[in-house]
Amino acid sequence: MSVRALTLESAQNPSWPWRQLARCCVGMARLLTRLPPRRLRRFLELARHGSRPATVTEALRARSAVVATSVPCAGPRCLQRSVATVLLCRLHGAWPDWCTGVRTRPFQAHAWVAVGGVPVGENLDEVRFFHVLMTVPTKGVRR
Repeated sequence: MSVRALTLESAQNPSWPWRQLARCCVGMARLLTRLPPRRLRRFLELARHGSRPATVTEALRARSAVVATSVPCAGPRCLQRSVATVLLCRLHGAWPDWCTGVRTRPFQAHAWVAVGGVPVGENLDEVRFFHVLMTVPTKGVRR
């Protein structure tokens, strides 16, 4: 039996208002990630209406706030982290691309946010091996 070490991301300590909003978004994301994938995507598509495209700085700030306020989001819960990040961005009027994908060797699923097709706060060498299955882009065609 092998034991995998859990590595937590480090993040800067966000301001008090950002921390409170991030906590709300993390809680909402925890509930939303229990939905079937089709319903989760539909909810996110409705949530993005009226938003403007997020900048890398906005998406990274939201992601850092989420990681700083939630140990599970700083660790293995990439789906909850990505949903909480887009919700926090949306509260500030912006929307990054929300993406999910898989790779086959070794099999692994992953969820992340991207701006302009570039993953935010992720290891680019690892994310490039994922085949994108579902996205909720800022605007336009979904996958």
